[in-house]
Amino acid sequence: MSTDADGYGTLTDASFERSRRRIGIPLRTPPPHVTEVHADATRHFAWGYGDDNPLFCDPEYGKNTRWGALVAPPNFTYCMGDSAAPPLTAEQKQELKGDPFAGLGSYQAVMEFEYYRPLLAGERCQVLRTQVGVQDKASRFGGRTAHVLHSYLYTNGHGQVVTVRRGTWINAERHTSRERSSSSGTPLTFEPYTAEQLAEIDAIYDAETRRGAQPRYFEDVQVGDEIQPRVKGPLTITDLVVWHIGWGMQLTPPGAFGMARKVRKKAPGLYPPNQRNIPDTVQRLHWEPERAKELGIPMNYDYGGMRETWLTHALTDWMGDDAWLLRLRCEHRKFNYIGDTTWVRGTVTDKVSEGGRNEVHIAISCWNQRGEETTPGTAVVLLPTRDRAVSLPEPPADNLEELLTAEIARFA
Repeated sequence: MSTDADGYGTLTDASFERSRRRIGIPLRTPPPHVTEVHADATRHFAWGYGDDNPLFCDPEYGKNTRWGALVAPPNFTYCMGDSAAPPLTAEQKQELKGDPFAGLGSYQAVMEFEYYRPLLAGERCQVLRTQVGVQDKASRFGGRTAHVLHSYLYTNGHGQVVTVRRGTWINAERHTSRERSSSSGTPLTFEPYTAEQLAEIDAIYDAETRRGAQPRYFEDVQVGDEIQPRVKGPLTITDLVVWHIGWGMQLTPPGAFGMARKVRKKAPGLYPPNQRNIPDTVQRLHWEPERAKELGIPMNYDYGGMRETWLTHALTDWMGDDAWLLRLRCEHRKFNYIGDTTWVRGTVTDKVSEGGRNEVHIAISCWNQRGEETTPGTAVVLLPTRDRAVSLPEPPADNLEELLTAEIARFA
């Protein structure tokens, strides 16, 4: 690990060059939280973001849909995937030693999903993860930021491409992170909710409906249509606990006590000491306000992945069982703090019918109680017509190796 004298905690030309040399090296992922699509696993995952859609939770319901079985929620690949990375060469192992951006704040900024096939009950999947790019960008607060792009490529047990997930993480010097958190045009306030405000939130929960088995036909959708809003919040630590039950730990490898010690011996940086000098996961900034403040963030906050599932929740409830979510892209531009409430709103912006595929384009975003757009996004949904069912889209490649080559070329 580097020291203050040789660039620890700062962005240098050398750190960017080290990062670029990692492009295309397949990275082994930790053991998945879930190894096989199962009703208990999909139900816990869906419940973790407040979704009780029987398509994802009830095997008997799934048998009577066009899919013929229980279907995993769109974002379920977050907690699945046996690593498909081949053994590293000696040169690759050397390139992967240490972190080019050690000591920097790292924040998930963009996530994009493309869906090609459903994961059905009983199926397993493999994942191939690699860095596909790094960009040197100026911060609006001064200085540099490193935008690191990773692709996660998923296939099912038959080798068929299921999902492509592309993520961008911003690595920024700590002073830039503090300036980012303190420069909002709206001063942060964490005042108690009034009874009237809570009643307004509950009314939205009570009004939720789901399209479900009733098809939403392409012919019936018009540009300007709004999807029914979803509300999530006020966000509590309990929500994070329930989320982790379905999602797993993700960053810190799973396991407590002695198992955590084994990981800590290999990667002590994942367990910085808390205020009592006890090593604890870096992820605790999501539930421990003291850790967030140490990093220049005024309050602990959610995961970007949570908001991604909130967006898909609104979309899948709107589109119904017979439709297909093809693409979702979103940008996490503001923190969503504990105690914040998020409204998910979407509007149809375009309809495209071409080559037998009927696309509905949707602008969909998360908004907080301060009136700030925290996560703007876009989605493409494939809808059936009255005389034609949705056909699943063709993936950009037929196997993981070809798909990896295409992803690297995409960002070259």
